[in-house]
Amino acid sequence: MTALATKPIPRQSTFTSFGAQVIYGLIIGLILGFIARSQAWLVPIVSEVGSAYVSLLKVLVPPLVVTAVITSIANLRQVTNAARLAWKTLVWFALTAFVSVLVGIGVGTVLQPGRNTAVDASTADAPTSVGSWAAFLQGIVPSNIFGLQVGIKESADGLSASPNFDVLQLLLISIAFGIAAVKVGEKADPVLNVASSVLEIIQKVLWWIIRLAPIGTAALIAKAVAVYGWEALSSLGTFVLAIYIGLALVIGVIYPLVLKFNGLSVRRFFAHVWPVTSLGFATRSSMGVMPVTERTTVEKLGVPRAYASFAVPLGATTKMDGCAAIYPAIAAIFVAEFYDVPLNITHYLLIIFVSVIGSAATAGTTGATVMLTLTLSTLGLPLEGVGLLLAVEPIVDMGRTAVNVTGQALVPAVVAKREGIMDEEAFAAK
Repeated sequence: MTALATKPIPRQSTFTSFGAQVIYGLIIGLILGFIARSQAWLVPIVSEVGSAYVSLLKVLVPPLVVTAVITSIANLRQVTNAARLAWKTLVWFALTAFVSVLVGIGVGTVLQPGRNTAVDASTADAPTSVGSWAAFLQGIVPSNIFGLQVGIKESADGLSASPNFDVLQLLLISIAFGIAAVKVGEKADPVLNVASSVLEIIQKVLWWIIRLAPIGTAALIAKAVAVYGWEALSSLGTFVLAIYIGLALVIGVIYPLVLKFNGLSVRRFFAHVWPVTSLGFATRSSMGVMPVTERTTVEKLGVPRAYASFAVPLGATTKMDGCAAIYPAIAAIFVAEFYDVPLNITHYLLIIFVSVIGSAATAGTTGATVMLTLTLSTLGLPLEGVGLLLAVEPIVDMGRTAVNVTGQALVPAVVAKREGIMDEEAFAAK
């Protein structure tokens, strides 16, 4: 019996591990993408496979948020200083966003992407979706108990309705139900037990979906290479370069410094979150990757589930260093330079303010366009400048989302470490 109990568990080979499989998916996706550029019949196939995988990830987000948050609030009774955890999470969200936007301003000021561009002024066009502080305040109030929304689209075939959910509203509803269940006491125990059981089932199904990540990554990268290409770089190359330099500085310098400052291994952290980062790059969706982020944060980074179930969904809506810090800072500088509008210290302070405080105003929206319009309108810059950058939107969005989801895993790990609740053996495991 003792021999069986102490028998070492065989370690998975580095070349067959899940992280390695995701890398293989990226390489295969690049190859398929270049093939698809000359073989048009392959494009719809990789597009459908990639879209199906993102849909599989997204379909689990609503039940995962509801059950995980309700269960975590019930479990927080066993965690000391729950309010302190929530406060420190918000503080670290703000601190990393503050440093990220400073990086964006610095890179934009040095490279001057708006003056080193050949983009056609006729492409300037104001977007249909514009971010505003009023819209944010209205958006956090749930319109129904499920946080559901229905978007109406007009096409050649007529009107079509597409249901969607606002994860911030869903988060608030789940928090309210969880607190109420705790206040009710023993009478709510059956509900909490059901929520816990459903959460276990969802996590099992989620793992099955996660195992398909190499296939989904290959299809999504193939689609990106085949459909978007790199032709747009001819006129906006400096802007794209500035964005990726800023993103590289955040993920390659700022995040490692934060980890080192808090006594965490940089190598181990990035080894654990690599599937999250690569999926964010491929899917371009923080919401779609959120289930994978939460699972990785709990099982690989050693963050208690009771805390991660709160921090990760909150981060997926408000913690976006790529979309809400680096991108709007450099894009605002680009638009100002293109229209020859001088920026002063007040403008730069407003960029910092919007990036640190205003990222929540884009919760429930797609992409960073709404965040950019919020920044431009706050600075008094022409909203038509958004249209100048749409040609390279998919290219920069991949890098932005990769940084977003990495930061969403970073902060819970840092807070858990600082509060002494991290499972350090899990974090240190290879």
